[in-house]
Amino acid sequence: MSLVRHRGGAVIVATLVAALMLSVISMPEWARYWRPDWVALVLIYWCIALPERVGIGSAWFVGLLLDILNGTLLGRYAFSLAVVAYLAIVMHQRTRVLPLAHQAITILVLVIMYRMLLWWIDGITSQPSGSWEYWLTPVVDTLLWPWTFLLLRSLRRAFHVS
Repeated sequence: MSLVRHRGGAVIVATLVAALMLSVISMPEWARYWRPDWVALVLIYWCIALPERVGIGSAWFVGLLLDILNGTLLGRYAFSLAVVAYLAIVMHQRTRVLPLAHQAITILVLVIMYRMLLWWIDGITSQPSGSWEYWLTPVVDTLLWPWTFLLLRSLRRAFHVS
């Protein structure tokens, strides 16, 4: 049994709720593919920063909330986020020591895996597969990773999240 007290759970929840809200804000049709996967980015950050607090169960729960908010097949986002959370946790020690540019490459791989899982589930359920623009989101996520990382790290430090 661990004697370490965890602090800042409200900050983790608040950032995940903010990511959920950002993911369902309406956007013009032309900008649909430029929307970052906010939930995936925030979840990956917390899995890398605090893998003992945010993990596969958290990813599954947040994914179910995202399924409900988007009105998609229940478990679509939950499964994809859980797999990505598992991979982020497995790689967290290696990823944490990398410079931000190299971390962004790791995030690119994770987000492409996330999008591939969603695409695979859409194919199994006979949903339209979309166009090449579907793959713009991982590029946007990769470009936003350094700022997302710095923002969430500053929140983690300011509120002493441990």
